[in-house]
Amino acid sequence: MATHLVSGRVNLAFWREVARRELLDCLDKCSGSKAVVWDDFLTGPIGLIAEYSLLKEHEVDKMFPLRMGRLPLTTTSSGVGGAIQNVIFIVRPKLDLMTIVADNIHKAQEMQGRFRKEFHIFFVPRKSLLCERKLTELGVYGDLTTVGEYGLDLLPMDSDVLSMESDSAFKECYLQGDPTALFHVAKSLMKVQALYGIIPHVYGKGEAARQVTEMLLRMRRETASTERPITPQIDCLLLLDRNVDLLTPLATQLTYEGLIDEIYGIVNTTVKLPPEKFAKKDEDPKQQEKPAPDLPTELKKIQLNSADELFSVIRDRNFHAVGPELSRRAKILSAQYEERKDAKSVSAIRQFVSKLHHIQAAKMSLATHTSIAELIKERTDKESFMDSLQAQQEFMNGIDTDKVNAYIEDCIARKEPLIKVLRLLCMQSVTNNGFKPKVYDFYRREILQTYGYDHLLTIQQLERAHLMKVQEQKTFPTIRKTLKLVKEDVNEQNPTDISYVYSGYAPLSVRLAQFLAGSGWRSIDEVLRLIPGSTIEEVQALPPGLKKKRPMIGDSQGDSPKVTLVFFLGGVTYAEIAALRFLSQQEDAPSEYVIATTKIINGHSWLKSMMDGPDIAPPDSSTAARSS
Repeated sequence: MATHLVSGRVNLAFWREVARRELLDCLDKCSGSKAVVWDDFLTGPIGLIAEYSLLKEHEVDKMFPLRMGRLPLTTTSSGVGGAIQNVIFIVRPKLDLMTIVADNIHKAQEMQGRFRKEFHIFFVPRKSLLCERKLTELGVYGDLTTVGEYGLDLLPMDSDVLSMESDSAFKECYLQGDPTALFHVAKSLMKVQALYGIIPHVYGKGEAARQVTEMLLRMRRETASTERPITPQIDCLLLLDRNVDLLTPLATQLTYEGLIDEIYGIVNTTVKLPPEKFAKKDEDPKQQEKPAPDLPTELKKIQLNSADELFSVIRDRNFHAVGPELSRRAKILSAQYEERKDAKSVSAIRQFVSKLHHIQAAKMSLATHTSIAELIKERTDKESFMDSLQAQQEFMNGIDTDKVNAYIEDCIARKEPLIKVLRLLCMQSVTNNGFKPKVYDFYRREILQTYGYDHLLTIQQLERAHLMKVQEQKTFPTIRKTLKLVKEDVNEQNPTDISYVYSGYAPLSVRLAQFLAGSGWRSIDEVLRLIPGSTIEEVQALPPGLKKKRPMIGDSQGDSPKVTLVFFLGGVTYAEIAALRFLSQQEDAPSEYVIATTKIINGHSWLKSMMDGPDIAPPDSSTAARSS
């Protein structure tokens, strides 16, 4: 079921198995038939951990989304054995959800009759004192038989990616000054070390990285007596604040997977696409003359992970390199089908039949990704997409960043979606270390007059996140030059540098990881001082009895690449993940990377997470699918 999680240097299927076991332990605390009431947000993440058939084996008879009103709990689905005995709420520690939980309990008690029900609640990932107090105020805390927690923090998204899928982590940390998400990060890292061994070297950049490091070291001191002597599978931990590199998530990703996320949004490794492109075409020419049947209306759900062999090959490529690869695969498939004509003997026919299942699966995958590529190309060929991309490239190259940009001015005049305008404005501000006062006043006045004065709060939120501000000392040109963030004449088909993921711009975050694994951060000490936040370097002693098995990051000895866990505090893009995979795959690569993050993001979702309001929101996946 999750064989694709085994293929990395660190076996993340083991992580998934532990998470499954912890979930089942929670359920098994409640003996008897069960109805599980899910917080909507958690159904997707937990679906990556356990399927319904597994839950049924542990007496889960019914499942409901968390909604106001009465739950239909009169009988079990089999109709045998009377009413449901246990109602289990699995929810995030959000105060507004407690009102719904209380309403469900009150109405279930009204209808209880002769069958007594027990109510249980498990908070994900941690219990909240405020939520417990709220349940007390609503008069239901005493009715709960169990008040527990299910410590689901990092979810295995693929063989080398773990995500907390916390939408609010960046906003909490950087806008509200709430360190709760950082505490959850530290707890998850303790769990990583419990399963895969102590990580000897810890590096970090940014204030959030410093806080996580301090919490991690303190937690380890508190639990030192219970540590198991496990040989470390991870050599190095690199913690990176998102505000160390604000530019990368604002730029439009140009990898295949990145563009899918930009245009349609990938949620828990699944994308929803317009069904018309996937409707089977009738191969009979006579049938094509007949009136077309009604096209399907339900969005096409497609799972995107490395279990799909073709997707694992093209996901991290620049989109310009996807078409040639699909064409090459089509020719290979065609040649394989032709083999059946040459199969004359029984053994040759048997050999062809043995390969037939794989060939058919490859054909379906090729058809799927050809359709997706066509959908993306329809978007990327549009003049509006190319104009926006050109403006972004100019900002990243430092061209005319200190004056009002004509393209942004036109976008505002045409009243284009505000999220698009804000994304471009933030890019210009970040690449110029802020706006000149007159330029900033002009932009702010134009936005408020065009889109409404209620967006003054939006601008203030972006200011607090340092995405839009009045100009300070110009450091970005020095950072760009020293770290070689911009490359000319990038080979998108056969790249030699990570800058291919943005067709000429190398993500600052990944450059830092690259320098750390190569010549070390001391070689870029001066430029590190220009990047905001503390620079962290700590060594963790291994438990007694364990010796250092191999050299650490930066050492010249050793014949196999080291393993580095890069944890992005505040979100990571698919383009950055692609760049780190590219580094892992190079010959003589000093390190292979496992990526962890609070959330996988794109520019739209990231900006939206900082603010509220329907005028800001990007189209949801269904609207986006229709508009293509």
